[in-house]
Amino acid sequence: MIYGNMPMMIFILAAGYLFTVYLLLALAKRTGKNSIPANVPATAKRKRKSSVTSNVTEVVNSQ
Repeated sequence: MIYGNMPMMIFILAAGYLFTVYLLLALAKRTGKNSIPANVPATAKRKRKSSVTSNVTEVVNSQ
């Protein structure tokens, strides 16, 4: 087996891997924007704001 072309093969495989990751990330970004269907009324498209608050009633010193 000839190993003279091995560095070129590594470069080609690495470039293909990076290109595939780039395409998958672009696809995920594109599908993430279109998560709301077009036939939903405009009032349902608004995002709800929910507030989560915590109430501390007592502080316990564990020493």
